[in-house]
Amino acid sequence: MSNNDIDWGDSLDNLPDVRDGLNKKERMIMYCLQQTQDELGGRNVPTIMLYGRVIEKIDISQEEFQLILSRLTGLTRNTDM
Repeated sequence: MSNNDIDWGDSLDNLPDVRDGLNKKERMIMYCLQQTQDELGGRNVPTIMLYGRVIEKIDISQEEFQLILSRLTGLTRNTDM
């Protein structure tokens, strides 16, 4: 199999960006969180509202969303390292 035959789409989406270490899904969650917080006047954003905004932009399961959100908010440690 040559490099031309490999589907890099999903693999590249999971690579962290060198600028801030966020991958595509993490960045989208953070973006939607900021946008929604701005719309709510700085108030806390309900998780279900954030999830609804995120799935409008990317395909992500509830479980993966919860894992990423927990890691980003510091509720769990990243054990992948």
